[in-house]
Amino acid sequence: MSVEDRLKELGIELPPAPPPAANYVPYMQEGSLVFVAGQVPRAADGSLPYRGKVGRELSEDEGYQAARLCALNCLAQVKAALGSLDRVKQVVRIGGFVNSTEEFVNHPEVINGASDVVVEVFGERGRHARAAIGCSALPRGVAVEVEMIVAVS
Repeated sequence: MSVEDRLKELGIELPPAPPPAANYVPYMQEGSLVFVAGQVPRAADGSLPYRGKVGRELSEDEGYQAARLCALNCLAQVKAALGSLDRVKQVVRIGGFVNSTEEFVNHPEVINGASDVVVEVFGERGRHARAAIGCSALPRGVAVEVEMIVAVS
């Protein structure tokens, strides 16, 4: 089954690949690796629906949904880089950053939103190494930012 068919089966529609917000490129391919710049939870209409700190303005579940949207934006960038997600051999690493209160400690559970959707889409090829980091602020006040590295054929 193609990745596009799997996305349809899951009822997932990738958002358009967001343009970079500053002086950088949204992805860079070096050899068989594609490095995706940090993606924020930008909706298909360009809005940022998940703003604020997890543990104060947003719940852990809302943070999870934000991370899921970030990962879908990462996949949109991978598709823009490669033309097809079927070229993804392996998701190698996900880095996740959670804008959270000092007391919030469930960063891994929030970043599971990104990890879970990637494994849903790619199966074993979606299993990856990962970092889940709490931070005091993120661009535009968003709750989560996710970066990704994929190996391609």
